[in-house]
Amino acid sequence: MTLRIATIGECMIEILEPPPGVPDTPLRRTFGGDTFNTAVYLARELRGEDAVVDFVTALGDDFYSAEMRAFFARHGVGDRHALTVAGALPGLYTIRIDSAGERSFLYWRGESAARRLYEAPGIDAVETALAGYDLVYVSGITLAILPAVGRARLLALARRVRDAGRLVAFDPNYRPRLWPDRAGAATAIEAGGAVASIVLPTFDDDRALFGDAEPEASCARWTAAGAPEVVVKCGANETLLCCGDAGIARVAPPQPIARPVDTTAAGDSFNAAYLAARLTGAAPDAAAVRGHALAARVIMHSGAIVPDIDR
Repeated sequence: MTLRIATIGECMIEILEPPPGVPDTPLRRTFGGDTFNTAVYLARELRGEDAVVDFVTALGDDFYSAEMRAFFARHGVGDRHALTVAGALPGLYTIRIDSAGERSFLYWRGESAARRLYEAPGIDAVETALAGYDLVYVSGITLAILPAVGRARLLALARRVRDAGRLVAFDPNYRPRLWPDRAGAATAIEAGGAVASIVLPTFDDDRALFGDAEPEASCARWTAAGAPEVVVKCGANETLLCCGDAGIARVAPPQPIARPVDTTAAGDSFNAAYLAARLTGAAPDAAAVRGHALAARVIMHSGAIVPDIDR
């Protein structure tokens, strides 16, 4: 049977500044966004499988939104659940990369169409369709950009999907600028973890949001919140796996990369490869190895969506 996967969130216009030392290089415009990045990499990882990956969002009726839909199609991501909000526009962000490959972002997303997903015509039909998907993927950024009513509806949908025996994956992806305060962010993100089958936090985010002193504390907290499978990403260090009563397992990443080009989408791509592997029968430790391998390739290129070397 066809695997049906949906990721929910925001795709934005991405403006990539020239790398350090080459100021005369032109700006590069493309598209990206955390859950969209994961959709692209899921589609690539599942190539050859009987699988469909759809992106759920709201777009405008402008030419950038039309180009965005064409971009989805080129990367194997379906737009059947990308709704249109008349007169709205996509968000935009810029990436500036330092000499170590670390990136800084500036965002223009306050009026983004994606924030109005739950106002868009057709959202009830989308929710009905998603209840039958095998995997629904959401992030803390998805929760942050939605108003309270939309956030509550999305969490309720995730609960219905999980209660029906299907998978819900959640990356807490804490971004302080998107939240009015840390306490509100913690409450909403904890609620996201409570309805998820698989939680994929980054330890640095958990430390900033919840004050976790070590990755093991993140494992324990998400497990206590009700997540049966927790994957704590720790950058270039070991990933921690907490699955049911099996305790904590550790998976080492590949040989560290001394000078990454751009760490944008490292976590998004890890999540994609991990989830693709789990959906096709791999054990958690093998799935984490696949996640590390893909992330290691992604950080050697600029921008969120790297060239499709397997095509």
